[in-house]
Amino acid sequence: MLLSYLSYKGNIWEQILRIPFLLEIINAVPFIITIFWPVLRNLFIPVFLNCWLAKHALENMINDLHRAIQRTQSAMFNQVLILISTLLCLIFTCICGIQHLERAGNKLTLFDSLYFCIVTFSTVGFGDVTPKIWPSKLLVVIMICVALVVLPIQFEQLAYLWMERQKSGGNYSRHRAQTEKHVVLCVSSLKIDLLMDFLNEFYAHPRLQDYYVVILCPTEMDAQVRRVLQIPMWSQRVIYLQGSALKDQDLLRAKMDDAEACFILSSRCEVDRTAADHQTILRAWAVKDFAPNCPLYVQILKPENKFHIKFADHVVCEEEFKYAMLALNCICPATSTLITLLVHTSRGQTAPWEAFRQLTGTKQTLNREGQQSPEQWQKMYGRCSGNEVYHINLEESTFFAEYEGKSFTYASFHAHKKFGVCLIGVRKEDNKNILLNPGPRYIMSSTDICFYINITKEENSAFKQQEKHRNKHESKLSYHGTSRLPVHSIIASMGTVAIDLQDTGCRTSSRPTLALPSEGGKEGRRPSIAPVLEVADSSSLQTCDLLSDQSEDETTPSDDEVSEGLEYAKGYPPYSPYIGSSPTFCHLLHEKVPFCCLRLDKGCQHNYYEDAKAYGFKNKLIIVAAETAGNGLYNFIVPLRAYYRPKKELNPIVLLLDNPPDMHFLDAICWFPMVYYMVGSIDNLDDLLRCGVTFAANMVVVDKESTMSAEEDYMADAKTIVNVQTLFRLFSSLSIITELTHPANMRFMQFRAKDCYSLALSKLEKKEREKGSNLAFMFRLPFAAGRVFSISMLDTLLYQSFVKDYMISITRLLLGLDTTPGSGFLCSMKITEEDLWIRTYARLYQKLCSSTGDIPIGVYRTESQKLTTSESQISISVEEWEDTKEQINYRSNHRNSTSSDQSDHPLLRRKSMQWARRLSRKVPRHFGKTAEKISQQRMNLYRRSERQELAELVKNRMKHLGLSPAGYDEMNDHQNTLSYILINPSPDTRLELNDIVYLIRPDPLAYVPNTAPRRKDSFCNTVGQDTREETQL
Repeated sequence: MLLSYLSYKGNIWEQILRIPFLLEIINAVPFIITIFWPVLRNLFIPVFLNCWLAKHALENMINDLHRAIQRTQSAMFNQVLILISTLLCLIFTCICGIQHLERAGNKLTLFDSLYFCIVTFSTVGFGDVTPKIWPSKLLVVIMICVALVVLPIQFEQLAYLWMERQKSGGNYSRHRAQTEKHVVLCVSSLKIDLLMDFLNEFYAHPRLQDYYVVILCPTEMDAQVRRVLQIPMWSQRVIYLQGSALKDQDLLRAKMDDAEACFILSSRCEVDRTAADHQTILRAWAVKDFAPNCPLYVQILKPENKFHIKFADHVVCEEEFKYAMLALNCICPATSTLITLLVHTSRGQTAPWEAFRQLTGTKQTLNREGQQSPEQWQKMYGRCSGNEVYHINLEESTFFAEYEGKSFTYASFHAHKKFGVCLIGVRKEDNKNILLNPGPRYIMSSTDICFYINITKEENSAFKQQEKHRNKHESKLSYHGTSRLPVHSIIASMGTVAIDLQDTGCRTSSRPTLALPSEGGKEGRRPSIAPVLEVADSSSLQTCDLLSDQSEDETTPSDDEVSEGLEYAKGYPPYSPYIGSSPTFCHLLHEKVPFCCLRLDKGCQHNYYEDAKAYGFKNKLIIVAAETAGNGLYNFIVPLRAYYRPKKELNPIVLLLDNPPDMHFLDAICWFPMVYYMVGSIDNLDDLLRCGVTFAANMVVVDKESTMSAEEDYMADAKTIVNVQTLFRLFSSLSIITELTHPANMRFMQFRAKDCYSLALSKLEKKEREKGSNLAFMFRLPFAAGRVFSISMLDTLLYQSFVKDYMISITRLLLGLDTTPGSGFLCSMKITEEDLWIRTYARLYQKLCSSTGDIPIGVYRTESQKLTTSESQISISVEEWEDTKEQINYRSNHRNSTSSDQSDHPLLRRKSMQWARRLSRKVPRHFGKTAEKISQQRMNLYRRSERQELAELVKNRMKHLGLSPAGYDEMNDHQNTLSYILINPSPDTRLELNDIVYLIRPDPLAYVPNTAPRRKDSFCNTVGQDTREETQL
């Protein structure tokens, strides 16, 4: 009563009717009465009801305790405490009440009362103990009614709090953060594809198996992610927290200050990508402010926003990498596939297999992609896709230790010959810059860090243990010319074969090219190749093909170039559209082109050309179809105008834009030669014809930002896929390179529903996915050929940099985004008939190292499909169908005499189908063998006439626009070929005609005196002084 009086506030009836006050009255008033009236001292007072007062006091005490220690109160803890105390009070009240009232009946003991209450409240009701008098029965009824009202309310509140806690994810405890290692993944919205890519790549490395992943996301976990995180493989290692990286409370819940790293990813499916970047920037700032020592791995979308997060340890700008990769795809086929395979961890390298190999001692690569396929190209392609980039210190390496004091090219060639590894770059101990193929002048040092491409890293290879065993029995061997190799017995474990190049140390070739030596072929001997020198000879370096081409290119322009004014300067672009772009030495014009001359389809006072044909370009066009001219598009132009590209091989670039470009972008591109733009869309056939699609070598279709977000995620690529399919049908000889949002949609590129070979590849993809492959789509023909690309495939580049901190730098050097003095660049060369005398990849390696200093890293091979018939071919067996010769001749003559009148097409199709039905009525003897041919011939006839209809449509539109249809070849397609990449193939791999070899070529400026390029720089300096423009931020 005193407490009620002291806590009195406001209405007195509110205090009197409170349950604690009533309980106090019930227990205190009878006790006071018995003091003054002794007759009533035997009156029973229900003191056991004080348990409810104790419950109320306990709750208040817990609240006061939290306030005293300044700690945030846990709602879940309070609710559980209230539920337990309520349940105990109900049981205790029922026990005491039944035991007291049954004194007039069964005289139950305290234990019997407990037994009766438990059996009753659990709804079991054995019936062996029952109340006998009506007051006891009334108490049981009252207690059951109270329990039915109070307990469901308490359970509902507890369930609600539990569900809310499950949504928010709870906390990552401080004890776990201090005793375990964890990384934090910050995203604005978590999709299942992004989550699985991150988990598969992150846990692919053996030393990361004990790490935990804490996901911090402001949105609620969707159903798909919830199902995945309930899998035991991930439920024990992945913790989902719903919260914002901008709140210190949520960063504290994730224990960001104790994290090993923080990955901040942008949402590329947002309609406003700039707004998505702004959110990423704020998250990066918040994490850096809360945990300054936590390493940051940030993904940004727009290049102009990159300088805001320069403090991050590793940054991947999506548009920079995307456009640079698409540009290199035009001059080095399938560069996107090459980079994707290099930055992905193959299934054979995943942690379970690595752990198995380390425990059992086996060194074989297990369960590689495509090894169960009956196709030979799939086996080779799958085996070579397991190559990745690794690093090791030279003095600790078995592969490279013996090459200390030798030239880089010497070390690279002999390491590949003996061990099957491809040495691509080095980094000095006192320098952070990585040098890709620094050239034969570079001398290897013991403190150098070597970067090489191989199936597995040296520490896990068979060579490491074999080296220790061999050193006990024989002295250290050094390689001299054609001496025997001591590792023949263990080469097979790596899947490569060490071959001895015969006759490599006797003669030197006077020509650095791949031409056949004059003495080759005598007496049936294989032509010899000059040996790779241990230390570079200055005389041999001066004969480098690239340098001679460069000097010719600069000093002796041809008459045509002089007459047409094509003499270009070399220097750094005077204007960059955004802050943070890497300066690149490029081909530039002496004077910038007026903006009116950049418009391809409209004449001006300087020229009267209105289409690509009128310009009379000597090289084929490269057309880029994009929605807007973003700053990232600048990175598409720069690699194609780099100084090391011969100017005679520069392709005109046409930008087909949906929206007109702004002045800042035009200021940036007006200094580059042969760069034009046109406002139009790939949906419009007239726009395609005006921009010169019939004269184009490559058509690059960039994914439109406005279509990246759709109600159904995977439908974001629908418009792009259908447009590209239309281009594929109209211009079958055009090489189309497409960017998609979702890699899963690659199966729809160049879709042919009834093609047996495509269906077989679809089944193979499903099998590889069931086996746990991280690159199940790698066998799809468009991806293998480099004709389709998704930027989400490069997300693994950021994840892999946690273990390999050099991967981003190496990728930027390969793509030409960064240019380090002395570092080489990626290019390619084609194997012609004159080059087939080299025969094998190892001899090619030696020839390149001994002549130009180039380092080959892979082969792009094109083969004909043997299991399917091309849509453009109709093959008729004359032996089986002799009576169809006249019909074939009629079809041929009729096709040649087809006019542009569209009325002929129904007749052609009707005649073709009549002929096909006639063939089908003639049942041959071997019906089982020929039935499928008949069906295929009938389909080919239908497609043939459809192809002619499309061709006539294009030619009619060209005539309507005043364009000559002479350059349009509708029947020249490549549907009956397949292409794929062999990364670092084995030395004994045979070279084939039209193979394209990927090369890392040394920097030409590394061999030029310091004064040589300065006359080129002077042009840029003077231009830069006159063109001070505002840079877009």
